[in-house]
Amino acid sequence: MSGSAARPALDRVQVRVEGLARAFNGVPAVRDASFTVGPGEIHGLCGHNGAGKSTVVKMLSGQLTPDHGRIAIGGTPVELPSRQAAQRLGVALVDQELSVVPALTVGENMLLGDIDAPLVNRRRTARARCRQILDGMGLEHIRPDQPVTTLGIGERQLVEIAKALSQNARVVILDEPTATLSDVESAHVFAAIRRVAATGCSIIFVSHRLSEVLDLCDRVTVLRDGSTVATTAAEQLTVDELIVQMLGETPHRLAAVAKPATSQAYALRIEGLSVPGRLVNFDLTARAGRIHALAGQLGSGASDVLRALAGLHPKATGNVRLRDRTVPYRDPVAAARDGIAFVSNDRKTEGLFLDKSVAGNLVATRLPHLGRGGVLRPGREQDAVRSIADLAGLPAGRLREPVRALSGGNQQKVFVARCLGRNDVLALLLDEPTRGVDIGGRAAIHRLLREAADAGLVVIFASTELEELLELGDEIITMRDGRIVRRYQGDADGSALMRDMTHGVDQT
Repeated sequence: MSGSAARPALDRVQVRVEGLARAFNGVPAVRDASFTVGPGEIHGLCGHNGAGKSTVVKMLSGQLTPDHGRIAIGGTPVELPSRQAAQRLGVALVDQELSVVPALTVGENMLLGDIDAPLVNRRRTARARCRQILDGMGLEHIRPDQPVTTLGIGERQLVEIAKALSQNARVVILDEPTATLSDVESAHVFAAIRRVAATGCSIIFVSHRLSEVLDLCDRVTVLRDGSTVATTAAEQLTVDELIVQMLGETPHRLAAVAKPATSQAYALRIEGLSVPGRLVNFDLTARAGRIHALAGQLGSGASDVLRALAGLHPKATGNVRLRDRTVPYRDPVAAARDGIAFVSNDRKTEGLFLDKSVAGNLVATRLPHLGRGGVLRPGREQDAVRSIADLAGLPAGRLREPVRALSGGNQQKVFVARCLGRNDVLALLLDEPTRGVDIGGRAAIHRLLREAADAGLVVIFASTELEELLELGDEIITMRDGRIVRRYQGDADGSALMRDMTHGVDQT
């Protein structure tokens, strides 16, 4: 439940959603979504991949118009033809994809898009307002005049949330707001959400992290296949019960089974890998057939290991060998040519071509193999698309749609799947492989990674999620402050990992 001092007024309604429906090209995305949110309530919205959560959020925030159904705010039926119209009616949205502008300062981003901001910016007043909001979120270390380019992805997400909270909204929709945040940053966000709810503002909270949904929310509405299946008080639910509501059955959890090491020739050997100011003397021998997990909060160095191996840290030093060949890891093109595939934690800016089709994204990294003399062979391309889509379990009817039209989970499956089934990929590196993905999509991606390891790839992933680390990692390496803390070979537990990641000491 929410940590507010008094229970919200659940006997009154601030937001009412009745029978919302929306289809795309004749295919229903939302069939019958209905729920209410009281003043001061923190209301969770959950559902498996493709259940309709994102479509409902877009209808509530003015990005999509319902085909059927009604939305009422404050007891009055409303039409929301645009985000500006929604904002005028008191609805603010924090989308799961970042919209901050790196070229602007923190304060300028917080004012951007605010319909109440003065046409002539009163700098001193605006700065004081931004300072107050940042301090209220525990972000005293971030300055309003600080360029966004100096912030990490987690801090940029916090600025995005602060921007929405600055709009004095009656309804704030948070769509996967903690997907990129550490536990400490998430705690700041939760405290801010509770303070805002205590003023009477309604919060709609969408997250795939089910334990935080139950900890934060007062009630939870579950969507399945586009329809509401239940609205339940959070205090009456467990995570397992919530999963059953979402999937209709108890999911099969993929166990991480330790496998014997394969030939020495199939190892990725990393010795003394360092990145100035970020990573110090990282060593690992990662073998094919096993999944190696790097556990660490933001800034721990876990992401930097993967980015350095992928050639994205040109000042990195150390020795890297794959199948007994030295890898030129300071050059991303050369690293990819030598067999290293990297899946970033930011699929929007470092992964997918959002306006291109799903099919085009699936084959984007293998075009030289699908033609001759720079000319694609359509038959070969179509065969490749069908093969990869089948492998990833992507809906065949949506392969010609823009990839941005897919849910976050299906977008992530496209990102991961295009690295698979390729003879030229020897090592697969993934940073937060299921960021923003629900329980069903996460299981599908975990299956893909296990099958990739079984097929002979070296698989290394970095994650901040304890459940994912324990479920998928055959070997787990905890990291903090750019250094290895400890190595686990199937003997880890959640409390040990959290201790290492938050205040461990170097044990190497």
